[in-house]
Amino acid sequence: MAAVATCGSVAGSTGSAVATASKSNVTSFQRRGPRASGTNDSGPRLVSIAGTRPSVRNGQLLVSTGLPALDQLLGGGLAVGTVLLIEEDKYNIYSPLLFKYFLAEGIVNGHTLLVASTKEDPANILQELPAPLLDDKCKKEFDEDVYNHKTPESNIKMKIAWRYQLLPKMEQIGPVSSSRFGHYYDASKRMPQELIEASNWHGFFLPEKISSTLKVEPCSLTPGYTKLLQFIQNIIYEEGFDGSNPQKKQRNILRIGIQNLGSPLWGDDICCAENGGNSHSLTKFLYVLRGLLRTSLSACIITMPTHLIQNKAIIARVTNLSDIVVGLESFIGSEKETNPLYKDYHGLIHIRQIPRLNNLICDESDVKDLAFKLKRKLFTIELESGFAFFHSAHF
Repeated sequence: MAAVATCGSVAGSTGSAVATASKSNVTSFQRRGPRASGTNDSGPRLVSIAGTRPSVRNGQLLVSTGLPALDQLLGGGLAVGTVLLIEEDKYNIYSPLLFKYFLAEGIVNGHTLLVASTKEDPANILQELPAPLLDDKCKKEFDEDVYNHKTPESNIKMKIAWRYQLLPKMEQIGPVSSSRFGHYYDASKRMPQELIEASNWHGFFLPEKISSTLKVEPCSLTPGYTKLLQFIQNIIYEEGFDGSNPQKKQRNILRIGIQNLGSPLWGDDICCAENGGNSHSLTKFLYVLRGLLRTSLSACIITMPTHLIQNKAIIARVTNLSDIVVGLESFIGSEKETNPLYKDYHGLIHIRQIPRLNNLICDESDVKDLAFKLKRKLFTIELESGFAFFHSAHF
C-alpha cells in the first residue's frame, strides 16, 4: 500500500468530481455490464447502491446529508467523492447535530461509517444519534409536533429504511428531483441499539492513536493529521471503496465524519496564532483527503471552528479545498437574539459555496441565508423572504 502523501502529493486528481474506480478506467459511479436483452445499449450503467441516487443535473451519484431541506439546497444531496465543510457555530451547539444526522442517515441505509474526533469517543457519538421514524405511530406524533394538528395514519407497516410517502408541502429551492430521498428523524429519541450494533463503523479517537514519543519529520503534517489520513486510506483500500479490489459484498458507500478539524486538539495552532508553525498543515491535509475521496466511493462531512482561525487567508484556502461550505450562525449572545424578526428562530445557515461538478460553472442559488430552529423533536430549516419565513422541510 502506498504511503500517504504529506507534502502536497495527492492520491488522485482534484479537478474532477468523477473518481476512477478501477484500472480499466471505469468510474466508481458507473460500471460496465452485459447488454440487456432486446437493447442495443452497451454503454456504462449507473451503479445501484442503497441510499444513493444520480443527480438530475449532472448524473453525479448523491447521498443524503440526513437533512432533506439541506439536500435540496445542495442540488439534491451530497455528491459522492466530495467534502462538505460545516463552519461551526460559536458555541458548537448546532453543528454537532448536522454531523449526527449525516451519520444516522448512513446507519439507516447500511453505509459504512468512519467517525474521527479528538474530544469524544466515536462510540459515544454513535450512542447519541437521533432515531429514525420506524412506524406510523412515530410519524403521526412527529407530524403533530410540526404542524400541531393530526394527520391520517397509513395502514402500511414501516421498515427501517422507510421513506415518507409524500414530502412536506414546501416551495422548492432550485430544480431538484421529485423522487423521495433521505429519511426523517426524531431528535428527542436515540438510535436503537440494535441498529448501531448491526452497523459497520470505524472509529478514530486521536488520544488513542497518537503517542507522545511520535517523531515528526520536516515538511510533514501534524501527527494527528498524518495518523488520520493513514487510517482513512487503510479503510478505503482494505474494504474496497477505491474499486481496485472489488468489494465482496454489494457495493457500498463510506461516510466519513470528522469533528472539530483545525482545533488545537488536533495539534494545530491556526486557532492560536495568526502565523503559526503549522499554518499549511490543515490545507495539506484537505488536499490529500480530497484526492482520496475523488478515487473512492466515499463522502465526507467536516466541522471546523473557522470563527477561531485568525488568519483569513487560511480560511480562504480551506474554502477552496472544500467542495461545499455551509456556515452556522447561532443567535446566542448576539444582537439577533433579541431582534423581534428572529424571535422564533435559533440561528442562520449560510450557503457559502456550492460545488462545480461536471460543469464549467458552479451552480448559483438565489438562496444564501436561511433560518433554523430546534424543537424537541425536530430541526427545521426555513427560507427568509423579506420579513416572512416558511417551512422548507422537516424531519
